[in-house]
Amino acid sequence: MNMSPRIALMLADGCEEVEALTTADLLYRAGIPTDLISVSEDRTVTSSHRIRILADACIGETALDDYDMIILPGGIPGTPNLKACASLCQKLRDFHRVGKPIAAICAAPSILAELGLLQGVRCTCNPSFEQVLLDNGADLVREKAVTALPEEGSAQGVIITSRGMGTAIPFGLEIVSYFCGWDTAQELGRNILYLT
Repeated sequence: MNMSPRIALMLADGCEEVEALTTADLLYRAGIPTDLISVSEDRTVTSSHRIRILADACIGETALDDYDMIILPGGIPGTPNLKACASLCQKLRDFHRVGKPIAAICAAPSILAELGLLQGVRCTCNPSFEQVLLDNGADLVREKAVTALPEEGSAQGVIITSRGMGTAIPFGLEIVSYFCGWDTAQELGRNILYLT
């Protein structure tokens, strides 16, 4: 595991802003550098609830291979807009193949399922997208956030999934735990008064 991780959090028009920004906020508080990357040619992304977010860069000017994790927030039409980005989908396949972690929340795990990355993988998603995961061979659970570790000897990477806006904090803390350890994630949870 990279001890100085760098994360790409992907944004598309119609993304769920709480899922995106809560995750980015928690990673910032944990000291994990995270860039907001627009999948279009415009750095200004309009969320599903018409909130404008200024990304750090656009995908066309970004070398995603330089990052240690890709994160996909959900939202409609944000999820289909992420899926429509062919270069992002290719990078998700590449990350999985070489063992780099991927995280997705709400509807976004359906992208991973349709790319064939969740076959036999313990994961979760928004209830409206559970059938997509099941149809693609996922091991569906209904937990707030799930980290699926690769099998012993597998080159495939970790996949972290979560269910929706209401689980954005557990999702962010799960990612923090992966990079910084459980104790750090728990301390952060207490600092923001999520955990008591």
